[in-house]
Amino acid sequence: MRAAVFNGPEKIEIRQWENPICSDSEILIKVEYCAICGTDVRTFFHGHKKVVPPAIIGHEITGEVVEIGRNVKTELKIGQRIVPVTSIGCGVCRLCRKGFFNLCPDTKALGYFYPGGFAEYMIIPELAVKQNAYVLLPENVSSLECSLIEPLSCVINAQNYLKIQEHDNVVIYGGGPIGFMHAVLAGACGADNIIMIDPAFDRLKKFGSLFEGLIFLDPGKEDIVKKVKEITSGFGADVVITACPAKQAQVEAFSIIAPRGRISFFGGLPKDDSTILIDSNTIHYNEISVFGAFASNKPDYQKAADLISSRKIDPSKFITKVISLEDIEKGIRLVKEGSVLKVVVKI
Repeated sequence: MRAAVFNGPEKIEIRQWENPICSDSEILIKVEYCAICGTDVRTFFHGHKKVVPPAIIGHEITGEVVEIGRNVKTELKIGQRIVPVTSIGCGVCRLCRKGFFNLCPDTKALGYFYPGGFAEYMIIPELAVKQNAYVLLPENVSSLECSLIEPLSCVINAQNYLKIQEHDNVVIYGGGPIGFMHAVLAGACGADNIIMIDPAFDRLKKFGSLFEGLIFLDPGKEDIVKKVKEITSGFGADVVITACPAKQAQVEAFSIIAPRGRISFFGGLPKDDSTILIDSNTIHYNEISVFGAFASNKPDYQKAADLISSRKIDPSKFITKVISLEDIEKGIRLVKEGSVLKVVVKI
């Protein structure tokens, strides 16, 4: 089969790769589309501790079931379209038993530990099969559009904690695809003012023009704390989401959050520079809740599929470019330079 093989930082090649063999306890899919994630970009440029070259990365996948192992007990049928769930837990630990496979201490993810979606075929491994780690694609949605289910599921996982409701004021740091997904989802929950902040302000305005009712602030020209307080009648934001790997955003969140507000650290910081200084009394006296968010689980995928199917989320506003597998390196570099929102690879 054709595959994009990651051979180390800034080394990826299209080559023939041995077709995966479906065991009696696995499922084989023919990959249709695989979108490029920010993590794929970082892996391409810097490597990843869970990706051992030569490897096939990619985890924002849609595909067609082409073989089902004879020992697999499933309602899936040959020819059905699915999105695999990225996080695969051990299945036996305390967290897995609660359904939090993404937080399993021994989690093994598709596109990292297991071969991913930048190839013509991919195995759904036995552990994933046992966890029913896949969702059926809605019949009224294309496979291309469903390549956004995985990133949208991660946004849903984060917002599950935040309980955004009518008349909330929401601030989002980061104007990438994840930031805009957070904005659209917050709007669907009834938020009043949805404020987006990004130093790449021209890019923010360019892609923001695709979405209605958003407020854009330029941190290079405006006093963010003062402006947010003005917009929110002096109270601050009910919800702040840092959808970017920036210390400044995380620290500043505590200056703009309203009493009883909720903060989501959606974007992680570089592992060698991940410490920030905050005044814990701000959390204490104002009853602030601070949440982390990492990956997602099957219920989040199902909700993402439902939101796309009902057109509460319009994938066409996020997908900037569709490319061939042969152009994957070009697509990765486009994402890196910020000239696109989402690039999807047609396999």
